Amino acid sequence: MTPIITRISLIFLSLLIGLSSCRKVEKDAVSEDKQDITQKADPKPLTKSFKDYWYAGEAEITSYELEQARYGQIHPGKAVLIFVTEPFNPDKQVKADQSSPTNVSVLKLNATKNFLTGIYPYSVMSSTFYPVGDNQHAIKVTSSIQEWCGQVFAQLNNRDQFEIRSFSYFESEGDQDLQLDKAPLENEIWTQIRIRPESLPTGEISMIPSFEYLRLMHKPVMAYRAEARLEQDQGNNTYILTYPELKRELVIRFSETFPYSIESWEETYPSGFGPSTEVLTTKARKIKSLKTPYWRQNGNEDVSLRDTLGI
Repeated sequence: MTPIITRISLIFLSLLIGLSSCRKVEKDAVSEDKQDITQKADPKPLTKSFKDYWYAGEAEITSYELEQARYGQIHPGKAVLIFVTEPFNPDKQVKADQSSPTNVSVLKLNATKNFLTGIYPYSVMSSTFYPVGDNQHAIKVTSSIQEWCGQVFAQLNNRDQFEIRSFSYFESEGDQDLQLDKAPLENEIWTQIRIRPESLPTGEISMIPSFEYLRLMHKPVMAYRAEARLEQDQGNNTYILTYPELKRELVIRFSETFPYSIESWEETYPSGFGPSTEVLTTKARKIKSLKTPYWRQNGNEDVSLRDTLGI
């Protein structure tokens, strides 16, 4: 009896060891999977030209003559793109108040539009915080639209997933909390152009359209199938995004050499609602560009700078 009991004990012990090993492997696998999700690529090196241009203590402000499609008509207005580098706190996902080795240097874009629709004005603003290391998606994107009917606001935070909060005065949209799998963002395209245009996504892709477009057209916040291509033409590069499902095309023209200034853009899509819907094209053409520390120029004597920009 003793040899049989011994053999049974040995078999039982082996099974326990095997089960324990399986649990350890499973735990390690989960840990590795989580590491793959959160790991970021190494930042790409910055050129001397980039550092000299973007770390000179100034912002780049560029004004544009705007023809905005809305309600099935074209409305004149102005657009402004403000690019500036700043330190960003990746945990709180806000501009850093204090120097820290964990801060991320971002190229921030504040993009504004102002135009009239009949008696009442529209004011549109989007902010994109994109790492200059070009090694991950935008860390944060915000967008707001104000007009006399009300206002809407959306914010995306880049964490394990894209976490999106959206607020609207429309009942059908209301207050929303969304989590989306990560995908290229149309909002970050503009900053990618200024940093490293060769990294722009091309081919057949899934992309989240700009928050401005999604809110103005009351489309669900999600990734849509798109076709992207980069072309060269007469000293300019042209980036073209086509969304077949949305019947929408975005064309951005920018200089082929650093600092890759954005010269113009066009956005074509069905505008208006019901029988007044027409396929129209929003257009923006560069007026003037300034490199200046605008945050210090807040006195009455500085108003003349707006005349320089033609706004």
